[in-house]
Amino acid sequence: MDYVYLVIGLIGLFFGGEALVRGSVGIARRMAIPPLLIGLTVVGFGTSTPELLVSVDAALRGVPDIALGNVIGSNIANILLIGGLTALVWPIRVTGATLKRDTAVMIGAALVLVPIFAFAQMGRLSGLVLVAGLAAYLVWAYRQPGEAVAEDADGPLPASTLVSLLWVLAGLVALMVGARFLVDGAVSIARGYGISEAFIGLTIVAVGTSLPELATSLIAAFRRQSEIAIGNIVGSNIFNVLGILGVTALIAPIPVASRFLTFDLPVMIGVSVVLTALLLTRPVIGRGFGVAMLAGYVAYVVAAQ
Repeated sequence: MDYVYLVIGLIGLFFGGEALVRGSVGIARRMAIPPLLIGLTVVGFGTSTPELLVSVDAALRGVPDIALGNVIGSNIANILLIGGLTALVWPIRVTGATLKRDTAVMIGAALVLVPIFAFAQMGRLSGLVLVAGLAAYLVWAYRQPGEAVAEDADGPLPASTLVSLLWVLAGLVALMVGARFLVDGAVSIARGYGISEAFIGLTIVAVGTSLPELATSLIAAFRRQSEIAIGNIVGSNIFNVLGILGVTALIAPIPVASRFLTFDLPVMIGVSVVLTALLLTRPVIGRGFGVAMLAGYVAYVVAAQ
């Protein structure tokens, strides 16, 4: 049954990603909202819902390594795995007034975790600080949305804003159900082979809960919507740290194992800085960089064991 769960999960994630992108781009067109901002909010945060459910559930069950590994591993996978695959499908071209702001917030959120992890415990005060940071970011993004709506995307779109919202809702539901089935199956299989909970969280669970981002970004890439794809990655990384870790710590304080401070968090900060540098200094992130990102992810997984 575990393998059946994996298949059901993948199917749900694929169709959920398709529906979410279709509805989100439809909303962006009809409400004159830049696709990059839609990717950062509706798509980026919506596809992070599985990470939220998994991390809260893991913390309440007393498995903090999975709760933390899920978020840290997802952020690394978002950049190296999803960013790499997206660049292979269609070279990433992103411009806009919001890009510097959002990548700076992504790096800043990662750096805030350094002193928090140094105390070896994420308490409710830390969670409150992170959630307050997310609220401040959302207000900032709303007040400074950036430039006007981008050019229309290729492919069919819903006929009205209401239909677009229904597509978004259906996509989010399918993503949550699909992620739950896939993670349940993957964790059960991994534990059957005696793999540590930290490694499961950083890899199996992290990639499983990142599959909504993968499906959404790849579909956006096939439609040549680089803004949606990269906005999804950056928005998800911001929400993972500020929203998911913040809410999880508010619900149940999380002990922090030393490996997260000394190895996994520095990797997350490093790849965030590299992605930001590429986005801000190069007009296009081509297939060569995509291959390099994928190789970097393979190296991380090998080193994380």
